Amino acid sequence: MNILGLEALVFGVDDVAGCTQYLQDYGLTGVGVSAAGGRFEALDGTAIVVRRHDDESLPAPIGTASQLRLTVYGVADDDVLAALEAELSKDRDTWRDGEGRLRSTDDMGFAIAFQCSQRRALNLPAEGINAPGSQPQRPANSLGVTPDMVATPRSLSHVVYFVPDVAKAEAFYVDRLGFRCTDRFTDVGPFLRPAGCAEHHTLFLIQTPPFMKGCEHFTFHMGGPTELMLAGTRFVDKGYQSFWGPGRHRFGSNWFWYFNSPLGCHVEYDADMDLHDDSWQAREVPMGADASQLFLFSHREKWAPGGPPPVGAAR
Repeated sequence: MNILGLEALVFGVDDVAGCTQYLQDYGLTGVGVSAAGGRFEALDGTAIVVRRHDDESLPAPIGTASQLRLTVYGVADDDVLAALEAELSKDRDTWRDGEGRLRSTDDMGFAIAFQCSQRRALNLPAEGINAPGSQPQRPANSLGVTPDMVATPRSLSHVVYFVPDVAKAEAFYVDRLGFRCTDRFTDVGPFLRPAGCAEHHTLFLIQTPPFMKGCEHFTFHMGGPTELMLAGTRFVDKGYQSFWGPGRHRFGSNWFWYFNSPLGCHVEYDADMDLHDDSWQAREVPMGADASQLFLFSHREKWAPGGPPPVGAAR
């Protein structure tokens, strides 16, 4: 199944205005935004879609406080859609909606959809670094960071589900949709990537009690750790609450910075994720602080030498 990755996540929310402001401040571009919601796109067109919680076009809620209503995956072509339809229709309802997307549900009750990918191709430089012993990636007089540097989300990276039966959830995505496990936290859940994507994970499943079922977080890729740090700092400066980070994960190696949000889940910036092919052997470790991140920072207000020590600093 040549599933390429996430195209969009659709939320039914209580506070459309607050979510609209949040997603635009996060760095996404609003398309067709109104009091009823809108689409909020990264540079490649992948997006978060927001609707009122009682919008009749939305799939039914999953029965918990989660506001995620639909996960949309992009596929390579119509042949993949046909293959998915043949596979899923063996034991569950499938249908084509008004946008031509193949719709169904997974084994945990999450609404899912598939469409031929409409991602826009990007041709943008990655963050360049200069290091002794290596050829410069930035030539002389090319600055690595400036106060007005653009830091815009490039692409929808991954989504994390809380699920009450992680083994059953994993089996659906692996056995029916062709996802592969790249790494695993013992008794917690797997990191999964679809066959058409080399990124460490597009979906991460976490075992939780049934009342917690839903979306834990989603994230967009930035152009590098400097863009992540700039975007996160600007987000904090706009008044949004940092939840976790900045730091760097062990599995996936991606830089991260998580924030609280009005979407009923956390929202992350990430950068520089590992890529894997089918020769990769999945690792497994118990969940813990050392397994979750290799290093972690806490955001503080800016400080300059000569001033009072920053809050919490040793005297």
